Amino acid sequence: MSENIYKPLWDESLSALKQELGTDEYNFWVAKLEYIRCNESVIYASVPTAFFLDVFKPKIPLLTKKLSELAGHPVFVNFEVSNAPPKAPVLTDSPAVNEPGEDGKPGKLAKDYSQENNSPVPQAKPPHPQLLEEYSFDTYIVNEVNSYARNAALSVAKNPGNKTVYNPLLIYGATGLGKTHLMQAIGQYIHQNSDLKVLYVTGEGFLREFVETVALGSRDKNLFAKKYRNVDLLLIDDIHTIERGDSTQQELFYTFEALWNKRKQMVFTCDRPIGELKNMNDRLKTRLVKGIQIELQLPAFEELLAILQYKMKVKQKELQKNIVVSDEVLTMLIKNIPTSVRAMEGALNKLMGYADLVNKPVTIEVAQRELKDMFADPKQGNISIEIIQKVVAEEYHLTPNDLRGKKRSKGIAMPRHISMYLCRELTEYSQDEIGGAFGGRDHSTVIHSCKTIENELVANPNFYLPLEKLKKQIKERTIN
Repeated sequence: MSENIYKPLWDESLSALKQELGTDEYNFWVAKLEYIRCNESVIYASVPTAFFLDVFKPKIPLLTKKLSELAGHPVFVNFEVSNAPPKAPVLTDSPAVNEPGEDGKPGKLAKDYSQENNSPVPQAKPPHPQLLEEYSFDTYIVNEVNSYARNAALSVAKNPGNKTVYNPLLIYGATGLGKTHLMQAIGQYIHQNSDLKVLYVTGEGFLREFVETVALGSRDKNLFAKKYRNVDLLLIDDIHTIERGDSTQQELFYTFEALWNKRKQMVFTCDRPIGELKNMNDRLKTRLVKGIQIELQLPAFEELLAILQYKMKVKQKELQKNIVVSDEVLTMLIKNIPTSVRAMEGALNKLMGYADLVNKPVTIEVAQRELKDMFADPKQGNISIEIIQKVVAEEYHLTPNDLRGKKRSKGIAMPRHISMYLCRELTEYSQDEIGGAFGGRDHSTVIHSCKTIENELVANPNFYLPLEKLKKQIKERTIN
């Protein structure tokens, strides 16, 4: 297929969008996109920066919808960053890791003696393929609530497997409080400062890989066991997601025993205390709580404000602009997004991205308008779970009973995930109430379904469009 077969369609779509959006908004957004090539039903285009792409994502469905309408069939767009800079091997201006003081609280920043003595800075190792570089101890903001968790994590990073009291380390708490950040910081530290073998996986990934391996036979099962039992540090995120897999739990138990007997370090995260996992095998439960358990909680208001102020400075440096979000706006973020630091940071990034692109200050009115979909209490009390089930079932040519039933085939499982996600987004029902309406499932199933959809939205921006279509249909059905 010609590299430019879709170029006329691309130009026509952009011209149509210019008419719909107006010149100003078009210039801020669409004019910065550049056509590169095409491949069957996919157009490849470039964006100026990764930050621009992150802020532009909500508008992607508008572009793909216009392309598909004009083409008469689905057309998708993959974006590439045109000027992505090469990653520096060393962060020479980063502060050293905080050393804990004698009272257990974080101490002062250590000096960077390598620059003071003009000695050469050692080259950093390549990043670990399974870990995010931004999740390090340097970027973890310490406060009164999480200082104990951070110091425990640092102790594990410096002495993996050498202290029984810290093995395993279990970090639990609600979404968006920094569990994954701390876990990956341990992995980053050990990877960069030793030759130890580090393996990171989500609970869902462990479960899926094991199920697929079992289907292939005993030889592959032995390879699976060797993969997970021959590491120096095993990191399993969201351990609660294997709660529904009996054979997977048994495999993890044997993996735990093998690593424990070899004095290898293990770190787990969970969304709640292990004792509350009703479907977790008791034998495995006793192993997971064998070391130290630490709960992460939401920081106090003053600390949340300080965190957002710090994040604002980091983003200012990234944008190379002195964009200021007032404490009044930050306070509004904290009050309206009350349970997740990650969500608060996402809202702040969105506001600063807006200010950068339109060159206007962030006022209360701007924040209310731009964040209306993120703020608390956007839900409509007259939307029922039954309506959501009916709309989703009709869209996927199923019945509501299919969504409430026990079948797990892909053709049913994904619509069921979508239904639970929409119930959480559009209603005030609790996770237990939502799970109960889907055949008596519990809240952990709802959490898993919602996370599955959130991950799909990150991996596939085009997935946003069918979700918005379903939301519209549900609201229209409710009104009628």
